[in-house]
Amino acid sequence: MTSPAFSVCVYCGSRPGAEPHHTDAAERVGRWIGEHGGQLVYGGGCNGLMGTVAQATLAAGGRVVGVIPQALVEKEWANHNCTELHVVDTMHERKRLMAEHADAFLALPGGIGTFEEFFEVWTWRQLGYHDKPIGLLNLGGYYDGLLQFLRGAVQQQFMGEWQMDLVRVDSNATRLLPDLVQAAGLSPAARLDAI
Repeated sequence: MTSPAFSVCVYCGSRPGAEPHHTDAAERVGRWIGEHGGQLVYGGGCNGLMGTVAQATLAAGGRVVGVIPQALVEKEWANHNCTELHVVDTMHERKRLMAEHADAFLALPGGIGTFEEFFEVWTWRQLGYHDKPIGLLNLGGYYDGLLQFLRGAVQQQFMGEWQMDLVRVDSNATRLLPDLVQAAGLSPAARLDAI
């Protein structure tokens, strides 16, 4: 099997959410990754948006690397259809392994677990533990409140604009994904457009 052209770690809900467009977006993300010869790295579950993005990636011919703690194998219904499924002992090990396998990170709508993973990888970036691009898919304004809060933190001087600039925000997955892949230095725009 050939190596993937790129690897995107996707953080998203283990629930589908209230709006059908969340599931549609997760499917578009997975399909885009698969159709462009990429690899999905994610939390290893088959429920909610997590399951949708993994299934769509596989259906489009992409590789899927799932990483799930043993304690969540039954709760999140571990996806045994992954190209690689890593069952680990702790959440810390899960997040470290996901980050190591990724060239870029993308947060879709989700709950507290998605928020925590997004903020941790962002913190690692601003501390210099990695220099991989980070994206936030603000689908249907889902993250508007969070972004307003973060801008308030900048105004209150608890954060700098440079920290905000570490995250690429877009409402369009098929525009944000190539931006992240290109920012990772893996494929020039002309090649992605030609695929």
